[in-house]
Amino acid sequence: MNNHTHDLLLIAIVQAQDAEPAQEALEGMGFTAERLPSVGGFLGRRNVTLLIPLDRGQSEAAQNCLHETCRQRVEYIAVPMESAPLPIPSPTPITVGGATIFGLEIDHYEEL
Repeated sequence: MNNHTHDLLLIAIVQAQDAEPAQEALEGMGFTAERLPSVGGFLGRRNVTLLIPLDRGQSEAAQNCLHETCRQRVEYIAVPMESAPLPIPSPTPITVGGATIFGLEIDHYEEL
């Protein structure tokens, strides 16, 4: 059993290209960040899910770090034009990136 337990678990879903800078920045601040590969449901793009255990009062610093290292960007996807007689794809801009962050309170923690 681990003697030190954390009070909060941040789950941050970030784009694959932002994962390394985010993890390095978090670890540079003294946080631990475990990486899990994941895939976005809407666009099917590669993401990374970071699991970040925190003590009370550390959440804001970790979230600010993610805000600084995970940027939003505009990408284009091909969407068929509805009024066209043939399915001609039209490039449509979408905003991707940033971080989706969930905070979970930890009631119980055990290492087996």
